[in-house]
Amino acid sequence: MQSITEIKSLRSQIKAWRQAGLSVAFVPTMGNLHRGHFSLVEKAKTLADKVVVSIFVNPMQFGANEDLDNYPRTLSEDKQGLAELGTDIVFTPSVSTIYPNGLGEQSFVDVPGVSLGYCGGSRPGHFKGVATVVTKLFNLVQPDYACFGEKDFQQLQVIKTMARDLSMPVEIIGVPTMREVSGLAMSSRNGYLSAEQKTTATALFKALGQCAEQLKQGNKDFTSLKTHAKQSLEQAGLKPDYFEIAQRDTLKTATLDDNHFVILAAAFLGSVRSVSYTHLTLPTNREV
Repeated sequence: MQSITEIKSLRSQIKAWRQAGLSVAFVPTMGNLHRGHFSLVEKAKTLADKVVVSIFVNPMQFGANEDLDNYPRTLSEDKQGLAELGTDIVFTPSVSTIYPNGLGEQSFVDVPGVSLGYCGGSRPGHFKGVATVVTKLFNLVQPDYACFGEKDFQQLQVIKTMARDLSMPVEIIGVPTMREVSGLAMSSRNGYLSAEQKTTATALFKALGQCAEQLKQGNKDFTSLKTHAKQSLEQAGLKPDYFEIAQRDTLKTATLDDNHFVILAAAFLGSVRSVSYTHLTLPTNREV
């Protein structure tokens, strides 16, 4: 596995692969890798001849009072895990490499519509930072495929929309969420939680499942479903950020006529914010 930090070296290797007719799959990460990240790499390996993984803690997507400085950085362990999976390149640029003129002078990418509300509402500017760094990384790696986890469902839709709207020559692949045996979605921020808190955090997954089951049974009283879910989270010791039922592909508020849903939720346990989702398709009248 090659470990590359400079843009020139990365472009040189990508160019050589392209000249040899090889395809490239890309997995962008912020490091502190876990089994969920590794599942993205495994998927990437099935799609292309070569796999590039980036590790870059992107300051543009962190808010003023978020955990940029404390975000866990485990580069040595990350590289070992990626090497064992047969990753071809790990790209670990510095902040000055990605943003040579500083964040204040950086051009940015904004994806309207789908980036509003949910995490975009709770974290102003977050998706502008995500879209900008992913665009820059796409320009550097020039992948045929890029793999993203479905856990951050809104982020996945933002990236898909951006790639479509800007005619980017890359296929965006969503990979199902990896969960602990308890149902807790694997996340780099889970390391902030104690064992007891991890047990408490599973209430988010349970609330999603209960809401989905109600929808399957024909209950489309969205307001009541959301209120009940938030109450169950509070009773479990979580502080709900949002719990919403939306149209799966557009993330617009669900209507009674919809059959393709995504349930999006985020909640705080102490200072740690957990995000999760589930999606479902209800049968149409002709399918019943």
